[in-house]
Order: sequence, then structure tokens, then C-alpha cells
Amino acid sequence: MEDTFNYYLITDPKYYTNNKKIFKEKLEKTLKTKRVDMACFRDKESSNYEELAELFFNTCKKFNIKQILLNENIKLAQKLNCGIHLTSKQFDKIKFAKEANLFTIISCHNEEDIKKAILSKADVITYSPIFDTPNKGEAKGLAKLEEINKKYTIKIIALGGIINDLQIEQIKASKNYGFASIRYFV
Repeated sequence: MEDTFNYYLITDPKYYTNNKKIFKEKLEKTLKTKRVDMACFRDKESSNYEELAELFFNTCKKFNIKQILLNENIKLAQKLNCGIHLTSKQFDKIKFAKEANLFTIISCHNEEDIKKAILSKADVITYSPIFDTPNKGEAKGLAKLEEINKKYTIKIIALGGIINDLQIEQIKASKNYGFASIRYFV
């Protein structure tokens, strides 16, 4: 299971800033010191989004990250030839992303979302929040994660409140495709 378990970094301007030089330094430090198999540029506030996304993409390529994604922005993901991580409000965009041959992840928070993701042929889902996370609702917990993994065949990445190695080991035991986090990688 070790080889197929993915460590998925998600950025946040709160930790990485929108200053290109500082952003690159922080990202490179993370990529040098942590295992990262997949990485997603997520920034919902910076005015230089496209510039930062290109810097993120090129930096991840330099570090041979096997799956590079952008959050929400399908057109830019097409332009950069990377994957897309859609929000839970973008189920209607899965078909377009798949037709554009983009590796597609969508955020799911309940079984209805998971069923929609499967029907729409998303490649992977994130399921969250697993652990307590500020402003993200009640944690699902490990038992629910394990139940979801047994019930559905789609690849599932655990997300939400994952900040330490013990939690990662617990998630691995659930036979997940991986875990995603912002704070674990900071």
C-alpha cells in the first residue's frame, strides 16, 4: 500500500503569501523537506493568481511532483497542462474537465457528493473533514472514512485537520489513496 498512498500538498496564501519570491522559497523548502506526490495550487484571494500558478507549476515540475493541480481554474489548468481540483460547488464542471483530458479531483463532503463524482467520472475525490478543522463543520472521523472506502471504488483522499504523522498512519490503515493537507506541509 505504501507505493500507492499519496501525500497531497495544498497551498494557501495564508502560509505561502502572494509575494512571488517568498512563495517560491517556501514552496521549495516544503518540497525539499516533505514527501509530496501530488500538489495543488489553491488561492482564492491573490490578484496575481495566474503568475503564482505558473510559478507553482514550474517549481513542482522541477521537483518531479507526479501530479500537479490547480484549484477551480479549468482554463488555466488546460493552458499549463496540469490537473484540476474542483470544489464541491463545481460538479457541473467535471464533464468539461474530463473532455479536456484533465486529471480531475473533486471535493466531496457526503455520500450524495461521492455518488455524483462517480457518475461524472471524476478520477479521485477528497473526502472531508476527517479531523477537526477550523470552520469546516463536524469531523467525519476515521470510522466513517473506513466505511466510505469499503463502500465505494473511487480513489479517496482524506482531507481536513491532518497535521501529524500519527493521523497519516491512521489514514493509511483505512486503505485510502492518500491524504491532503495544507497545514501538515507548512
